[in-house]
Amino acid sequence: MPILGRADGWGPLVDLRPVNDTPYEISPAHVRALLDSGSPIRILDCREPGEHAICRIEGADLIPMRSISQYLHELEEETRPLVVYCHHGVRSLNVVEWLRRQGIENCQSMSGGIDLWSLTVDPSVARY
Repeated sequence: MPILGRADGWGPLVDLRPVNDTPYEISPAHVRALLDSGSPIRILDCREPGEHAICRIEGADLIPMRSISQYLHELEEETRPLVVYCHHGVRSLNVVEWLRRQGIENCQSMSGGIDLWSLTVDPSVARY
């Protein structure tokens, strides 16, 4: 059922629901479950190369936050859902918010970043 309202306060009734109901964040446990189930997802690490060298999620692509705009065309063509992570989840949430403003709707930030991943999913991943 649409949520109707007047976008400008005066005009015709329009559906005011967000275009994308996908939450901005996804938990590390949910990411692990998706990986274990074989779901096609792409994981992006938006940290700096030095951080990536300390620890990482296997299979993740490193695209530092400062470089993400250079990969916009590639990410626009991606058909798999994108999960972006950083150290604690702040940079990745900013990246996801920016990607959504660019029209890439099927992306989420991993809440708590790789630090929460290490604490709750894979303790073999180093913490820093």
